[in-house]
Amino acid sequence: MMSDRLDGKVALITGAASGLGRAVAERFVAEGARVVIADIDEAGGNWLASALGPNAAFVHCDHTESAACDAAVAFAVAEFGKLDILHSNAGAPFTGPFREIEDETLERVININLFGALKMTRAALPALERQAAATPAGASLIYTSSLQGLKAKPNFSLYTVCKHALVGLVRSLSLELAPKNIRVNAVCPTITETPMLAHFLPGMADDPAEAMKRLRATVPLGRLPEPSDTASAVLYLASDEARMMTGVSLPVDGGQMAM
Repeated sequence: MMSDRLDGKVALITGAASGLGRAVAERFVAEGARVVIADIDEAGGNWLASALGPNAAFVHCDHTESAACDAAVAFAVAEFGKLDILHSNAGAPFTGPFREIEDETLERVININLFGALKMTRAALPALERQAAATPAGASLIYTSSLQGLKAKPNFSLYTVCKHALVGLVRSLSLELAPKNIRVNAVCPTITETPMLAHFLPGMADDPAEAMKRLRATVPLGRLPEPSDTASAVLYLASDEARMMTGVSLPVDGGQMAM
């Protein structure tokens, strides 16, 4: 049974039409929040907003474009009156030998996985600051980093650069925004059973079944997280229960960081 842990809060979630973002959007609405689903996937975003009902709305947003980020934040405020939470979740997978990366790929991956999060953060800060000043609970910024933001493995170098950068951003920005009553945290899930999973498996083995076997063997709990597991972690960080949590990059990894 849900507990309305986000009752009355307004959240903007990027990359929310599928995968982890969708799981977070569904959980947030179930917990009493009003949610703006920001994504480049119009069909998926509109379907999800319709499925979630009047407490959800879709806005087309390419978070690599500053104007689109500004428009998404303006839409959230116009639609629901304020902004309490930004979950900067949108990203793209990449694996492959570093020496083979061409300039176009390098720029695309960094633009999607890092610069987009920076641009959306910059766009959302004025609205978050207004809300943080108006409520004792403050406002919350949450990023989807990755376990690759805390550790590393071969053939993931470009992706790892982006995810490490988000962890660094969390540490610095949490100190910068603490006086303004804005908390800044990240979730760092290990590889999760989402549509993005198929893009990561070739970096581990030629045979997908063998890759999955090897992957599960690296998790002490013996299973991969589901999107709902990460959604639960994001929910906690967004809730008032985590009012003393800032500057944290929280692993959702079944014990991998303990090894």
